[in-house]
Amino acid sequence: MKNIICLTGLLLVLFSCTKENTSILKSPHGTTTPTTQFTKYTIRQGQNYCDGNNFVPTSYSQLNFVAKFDSTAIYSTVNPDNQLDINKLYGFADNNSTHQQFSARFGWRWSDNALRLFGYVYNNGIRDSKELGIVKIGAENNCSIKVNPKSYVFSLNGIIDSLPRTSTTAKATGYKLYPYFGGDETAPHTIYIWIKEL
Repeated sequence: MKNIICLTGLLLVLFSCTKENTSILKSPHGTTTPTTQFTKYTIRQGQNYCDGNNFVPTSYSQLNFVAKFDSTAIYSTVNPDNQLDINKLYGFADNNSTHQQFSARFGWRWSDNALRLFGYVYNNGIRDSKELGIVKIGAENNCSIKVNPKSYVFSLNGIIDSLPRTSTTAKATGYKLYPYFGGDETAPHTIYIWIKEL
């Protein structure tokens, strides 16, 4: 009898159904979107860098990706002046150099009750940025950075703008840049960002 119970238990374990544990984003319209095709990046409370911030060499003529935020993108900084700091979303270093010398990426921040995305670049160590638009919590945002000889062309959901590029390489040659919070402060709570590179 004991053997039959053990065998039954073993069969139940081997042949029972399993359910994939996927993260779900809730949109403002109440619909849910499974995020199994996206990589979930976590910036933990008190940290600047996200989990999985690995060194990955890159060479881009154009970077295309989709980004989604949930309600953890809503935050208040300790110092109100830091609310206008631009957090980093995704992009690349350029010119075979460090990202604080040459790079292009999307930035983001929560300010004036809105989630704002930016073009954010370094050229010869000089930082420049430009607001590209406001996006909704839970929405999929189509993002791209095209590398031209004299400019980076940013596209956010079909809206196009550019920032200067002074790198001398034909392609943006460097390494991948991942989600980062700050500035001057660390993440006030754990923040989740979903990115799917195309």
